[in-house]
Amino acid sequence: MTQPISNGGAPSIMGDPSADGRFGDFGGRYLPESLVPACMELEAGFRSAWSDDDFKAEYHSILHHYAGRPTPVTECRNLSERLGVRVFLKREDLAHTGSHKINNVIGQALLARRMGKNRVIAETGAGQHGVATATACALLGLECEVFMGAVDVKRQFLNVQRMKLLGATVRPVHSGSQTLKDAVNDALREWVATVETTYYCLGSVMGPHPYPWLVREFQRVLGDEARGQTRMLLAGKDPDFVIACVGGGSNAAGIFGGFVDTSAKLIGVEPVGGAAVGRGIPGVVHGMKSFLMQDEHGQVLEAHSISAGLDYPGVGPEHSHLYSIGRAQYVAASDDEVLDAVQLLAETEGIIAALESAHAIAYVVRGAESGELPSGSTVLVNLSGRGDKDAEHVMGRLQLCSSRPCNPVCEGCTSRG
Repeated sequence: MTQPISNGGAPSIMGDPSADGRFGDFGGRYLPESLVPACMELEAGFRSAWSDDDFKAEYHSILHHYAGRPTPVTECRNLSERLGVRVFLKREDLAHTGSHKINNVIGQALLARRMGKNRVIAETGAGQHGVATATACALLGLECEVFMGAVDVKRQFLNVQRMKLLGATVRPVHSGSQTLKDAVNDALREWVATVETTYYCLGSVMGPHPYPWLVREFQRVLGDEARGQTRMLLAGKDPDFVIACVGGGSNAAGIFGGFVDTSAKLIGVEPVGGAAVGRGIPGVVHGMKSFLMQDEHGQVLEAHSISAGLDYPGVGPEHSHLYSIGRAQYVAASDDEVLDAVQLLAETEGIIAALESAHAIAYVVRGAESGELPSGSTVLVNLSGRGDKDAEHVMGRLQLCSSRPCNPVCEGCTSRG
């Protein structure tokens, strides 16, 4: 039986959720009865840990000495000159494991250990959350098992090998579309069956309460850093625009948290084929109420994106709340725009972005050309991950064989050798 939690009133913007786990009309805890006690135990454990100075000190110490925080903010002078807007990147691609995911998993792995759970499971799409979870578990001596859609296992083979090298077990998921949504489904089923001994390390600001809040709090470190860094670069001012890609939306929630109380305009960029805010309506998926791509019968639609990490039909409930009150805007970028953006950033700045992050760059390019981002404005982009994992896929899609030395492993190549 599903147990919804009634709305207890909206919280302050990017503050704690209401007592029943909602951000305005969104969020809550829609779960089988067997998982309600587990979520309540997790909420109590997180509240205790997050109010413990020793826990926070250990968390921030690991982020600093192990994960490489603070990550820098880089001004893209060549790209800025080309576009006519001043572009800055928050460089989460330079964090250990290559993305912002490490911020969340270090916190949750510490929490799992504190709660006496020695086995950690996780879902992953692009593989970055899986790699980060495997990394944190190796560091803290925890068993790790990662659920990953079979389609994503093929297109993110490098990250699968990284997870295995770190000692994790990777479980391909063959149900449904064999992508992120289905990996979440199987991870939740496993948690139901093993909840007494297993900690579920969810990778984004989605799912039942307290996950959307808990993950955002662990990711907020990047927004707090970026706020101070950009004010130093901009003589005490905030950027005009803060832009991040959105699937579930953890990197966007993290950076938005540093600027939500400023005059900066917040823009989340979804994939055209997975635009839950742009194309969806409120519904329930994976234990939360949020904007969701669904048909007239309430059946969840399959999402599509060139980036495995954004291949999700829903969005975190706090993003739905920010959209509903007008504090954040959500737009979409196409696969072709994303591929162009990867090339442009690489060729102008020597930075290869993850396909997920390139959605945000794609909108900056389009916005500068259309005037949505006025000439001379300052733009901070959260570069949430590096593109090593996507290089083979991107090269195949761009079909560069005709102008570059032959790469015998390019996807779709018909002239190998």
